[in-house]
Amino acid sequence: MRATAEQLRALRQEVAGLERWQAEAQPRRVALGHPEMDAALGGGLEPGRLHEVFAAEPGDAASASGFAAMLAARLGGGILWLRQEQAGRQGGALHAPGLCEIGIDPARLILGVLPDPLAVLTAAGEAARCPGVGVVVAELWRTPRVLDLTATRRLSLAAETSGASVLLLRVEAEARPTAAQSRWSVGTAASVPLEAGAPGYPALSVALTRHRGGPPGGPWQVEWDRDGASFRAWGGGGAALSGPPLPAAAHG
Repeated sequence: MRATAEQLRALRQEVAGLERWQAEAQPRRVALGHPEMDAALGGGLEPGRLHEVFAAEPGDAASASGFAAMLAARLGGGILWLRQEQAGRQGGALHAPGLCEIGIDPARLILGVLPDPLAVLTAAGEAARCPGVGVVVAELWRTPRVLDLTATRRLSLAAETSGASVLLLRVEAEARPTAAQSRWSVGTAASVPLEAGAPGYPALSVALTRHRGGPPGGPWQVEWDRDGASFRAWGGGGAALSGPPLPAAAHG
């Protein structure tokens, strides 16, 4: 018996619905560019989720901030960076020329300095609900009591609802249970000098210490490629000179 036009139309709609369901069931991922990091993440970092970035040591605050900025550049969209006032006093100010070197136009970044952790978390939750925001960076100092599992669940839900990514930047902090999709530990690494003694590319030591989609990974020595706005293996940006690598820059 031949199918009628109505039956064929209904079948097409059913197939289209199944295809949409499969597409929604597979989370969207943004490849970071470093093959091993992307493999550990199952293909890349999930946008519209909460992710944590820890400074491996107190002196690695600048490296952790740089990594958060690099992730924000990779994820795309407008950036709202919210800092606890104490974090600014201890870690220094964001440097516009440094952001440009990473590949972030300072015009696409709004900086907010707030007096305490509760104010940062409240503002981050409200901002993460705005579909027009690409990335919210919430920078906290140490381990405030208000940053508990409930607070991070609120941030995670806000991110999943709007599609904005939330990066929780932690300095001099201890890891506790959170609702974050991934947790990173970031330390300093010496860059590889280029030919003629030119400064090397920004380098970091990065470890994926927790991932809800799989096991942890790393650590990896990585470089940041500004032009491609992506990570790559350490020393992959060009011919290195023979001899020891350049020392890390002062103050991170």
